[in-house]
Amino acid sequence: MELTKHRHSCVRIDDGDQTLVLDPGVFSDLDAALDGAQALLITHEHLDHVDADRVRAAAAADPRLRIWAPHAVAETFADLGEQVVGVGTGESFEAAGFRVRTFGGQHALIHPLIPVVANVGYLIDEAVFHPGDSFVVPPAPVQVLLLPAAAPWSKVAEVIDYTVAVRAPRTYPIHDAMVVDAYHGILRGNLAPIAERFGVDYLDWDGPVSA
Repeated sequence: MELTKHRHSCVRIDDGDQTLVLDPGVFSDLDAALDGAQALLITHEHLDHVDADRVRAAAAADPRLRIWAPHAVAETFADLGEQVVGVGTGESFEAAGFRVRTFGGQHALIHPLIPVVANVGYLIDEAVFHPGDSFVVPPAPVQVLLLPAAAPWSKVAEVIDYTVAVRAPRTYPIHDAMVVDAYHGILRGNLAPIAERFGVDYLDWDGPVSA
């Protein structure tokens, strides 16, 4: 598998002629991400994870495109008919030839007065895990963790703890469109030495990476 980050939380996975895209949100480079995609996996309803207009346009352009999303999100795309499938936690399915399992269930708490929405994390081919906006630890080995590096609902200590809890041999940052480059240096300086003690390589994106 080849993984390509298209800004923020959007990651495209290619394996031969199979292509799926995770979290095509408004902060992402969707022209490149969605080109030729056969399946979309959406973790939750926030705009930085799903650009509804672009998803609809992609579905209209290719009737073969299939979309999986939490039930509340899927309902907003009811006009797309069978192209959209609602999912919850503890499910397994195939998307664009990839095996997918779902974990989690809800978005991380931002503030007690801000409603918590449904959030589904996806484990692809028993290797790559995208948690969406959550720190859910799947009860399964993970080879590549797509790590929410910065968010209104987290702090560096929690990012470090989550990395150690999952213990994926390779970890790449996502969910970082809202932070400046200096933050990445601060995070790396604190996270990488600790992660290394637990057998985790905290890696930067340098173009597409393999999984």
